[in-house]
Order: sequence, then C-alpha cells, then structure tokens
Amino acid sequence: MIYDITRTVTPRLAVWPGDTQFTPAAALLKQNGSSVNLFTLTLSAHTGTHADAYYHYDDTGAHPAAMPFEHYLGTARVITVGRRSGPLTPGNLGIDSMGGVQRLLIHSHVSDLPDDQFPTQFPYLSIELIDWLAAQNVVLIGLDSPSVDAFDSKTLDCHHRLKHHGMVNLETVQLRGVPDGIYELIALPLKLDDVCGSPVRAILRTLDAM
Repeated sequence: MIYDITRTVTPRLAVWPGDTQFTPAAALLKQNGSSVNLFTLTLSAHTGTHADAYYHYDDTGAHPAAMPFEHYLGTARVITVGRRSGPLTPGNLGIDSMGGVQRLLIHSHVSDLPDDQFPTQFPYLSIELIDWLAAQNVVLIGLDSPSVDAFDSKTLDCHHRLKHHGMVNLETVQLRGVPDGIYELIALPLKLDDVCGSPVRAILRTLDAM
C-alpha cells in the first residue's frame, strides 16, 4: 500500500505568515486558441510539504541540488505523539531506540488541521531529541509541523543542530490516516540551485509492497 503524505498545493494552502502564497497564472490556454495549456507558478521554496536546504539558515550551507538526496529515501518509522506544543524529547516517542531505522516521521494533531489553517502552536524538536537520534545514525526527521523549531524562534537552534550532525528535515508532511509503523519513504527535493529549500512529493510505501 502507498500513502501520499504530501499537502496538496492550492492557492488556499496556508503558508508561513509573510511568506509567498501559491499563485498559478495561465500563460496560454487552449480555450483561447493556443495549442496547449501553460501555467506560470509563483510559490515559496517552502510551500506545503518541503525539505529545508542548509542554505535556508546558513549562508555557507548547501542548496537543494547539493543536499544528500540519499537521505530522503529509505526505511522510515512513523510515530504518533500526544504532545500538542513545545519541544519533543526522546520520552515523547515511547520507544527505547529506533531499531536501526534511519528516518523518523513524527505524527501529531497538526496532520488533522485543514490545509488553510496555519498553526502557531505545534510540537517541535529539541536538541536532546536530535542528539539522541543522531547517536543512532538517523539521517532524516520529518514533522507535520511547519518548523523543527518553535514558531517564534530567531536562533533556529534545532535547524543548526541537524546540520551539525549532517541530518536533513522535512516539514508540513501530512500523516493523517497513516498507522504507526515502518515504511519505505520517498521524498526527493527538486534539483534546485541557489535557493533555500524545495517542495517535495512525499510518499510512504508499506514494506510488503516493495
């Protein structure tokens, strides 16, 4: 079975306050006599379900084209947490270890919010949790929250800690209806250069479907 864990990109999709709303504009239309329909898209690099590049918060960091793409595909564990806001610690996961799985997707109440609602209170990572996962060779952490740091964070400590460990992150994944368990994750960013992130089409495939 395959689960699509991507928020659908439409003009009503909520974005970070002050960021660019998705806007499609028709450049050519068949109904107007053109041979094809052709659209120009205006959107943020962090529209919907997306991957942060290190350049997002570090001027010397990699752009999406240079991020380690192998981190974005492979075995992943989905874990539901009850915490609705504040930093997540290893204890919130309810497990003793990742059992060798190198990718973690954290499912919270945010997945149940409609596409046009932006949460300012949500669970986010902690340095303790990042270090605990890094010690187990985890390479990717994905959240249904819009950030791995608190909404009002200016220092973005968790973003920087991920880079310190060579880890990558996904934000605004959509895990509604996905049972906890182990899957194959595919969530590749576009090969974009000189930008700070990329939307992804993220899917989970059950291991029996591989």
